[in-house]
Amino acid sequence: MATISANLSLQKILITVTTIFLLPSSLPSASAIPETNQRPFKKIYAFGDSFTDTGNTKSLTGPNGFAHVSNPPYGTTFFHHPTNRYSDGRLVIDFVAQSLSLPFLPPYRKSKGNNNSTAYGMNFAVAGSTAIKHAFFVRNNLSLDVTPESIQTQMLWFNKYLESQGCKSPGSPGSEDCKEALDDALFWVGEIGVNDYAYTLGSTVSGDTIRKLAVYSFTEFLQSLLKKGAKYVVVQGLPTSGCLTLAMSVAPSDDRDDMGCVKSVNNQSYTHNLVLQSKLSDLRKQFPQAVIVYADYWNAYRAVMTNPEKYGFKESFKACCGTGDPYNFDVFNTCGTPSVAACSNPSEYINWDGVHLTEAMYKVVADMFLNGTLTNPPFKSLLNRKQQKP
Repeated sequence: MATISANLSLQKILITVTTIFLLPSSLPSASAIPETNQRPFKKIYAFGDSFTDTGNTKSLTGPNGFAHVSNPPYGTTFFHHPTNRYSDGRLVIDFVAQSLSLPFLPPYRKSKGNNNSTAYGMNFAVAGSTAIKHAFFVRNNLSLDVTPESIQTQMLWFNKYLESQGCKSPGSPGSEDCKEALDDALFWVGEIGVNDYAYTLGSTVSGDTIRKLAVYSFTEFLQSLLKKGAKYVVVQGLPTSGCLTLAMSVAPSDDRDDMGCVKSVNNQSYTHNLVLQSKLSDLRKQFPQAVIVYADYWNAYRAVMTNPEKYGFKESFKACCGTGDPYNFDVFNTCGTPSVAACSNPSEYINWDGVHLTEAMYKVVADMFLNGTLTNPPFKSLLNRKQQKP
């Protein structure tokens, strides 16, 4: 096992990187997307953590991390300046929106609440967010620098958003405003739970406890969405977190799996995903009118790790933006600080800053979800179901 000091370093840097404040970004507006009758969905609602967050961290009143993500080279690949995304460019959710001919989703905490800015949906994801309520971490003296927003907070925001759209009683019959807000919407729930495990590293709280509480809380969240009337829901599982540069840099060298990643961390994510998939199966029986798709992030990441050259990657473990040996990553000198530079070829790297992925990797994963075989049922079957509805 890793030492306590290593675990605490892992905890601190993950919290630091995932709770950084970012500068506003210039995103394509809704008016830049042409109107078309071919869109299967009119809007997308997104939830999750830093892998999905497009800007909600900017306004957080929680932990004060180093403002590294506000600085170049974040955003350099696609936007050509720092945005509120934890990458060099676009995230999975951005590729999802583009594939559906929809604009990039505005972050809830930056939206003005008017119909123009919210016409095509909203992003409620928050960097550093947890599945378990913040009160749990407070009770266990684990609240220092932990993002106070959980997936339940995102549900509260979603409720407020619905009210702003005139939908005060979602799920009740006869509300045209609720019908407008929900009927033609895709609900994309990004991975959530990695931070729950990270925040408790080095503590007496067991991984089994976190898994039980996180999956229970997340299942409640999904039930709430479905009870409101969500009909098309995609749920991402946890990735192979043990393949992130951060995990590799602090775990002992004898803790490795067949991919060369941290075995204990990947096993934890894998087990979590098995329990989650069982819960999704139960939800499908409880809500037969809904299409609930599981997006297998774990095996998508594994597919790349076992054959990186196939997807154009030359570096599997080193961070593109960072410093230090052997993984170009230093816990105390991370991407965005003046002395740290990015590689010249981020498209050949899987890891961007040691905690998050490059746009190139997010694009590969998004393609596996949208056009490949790593969603259950296939995402295309969800689109077919939607298009068959009157």
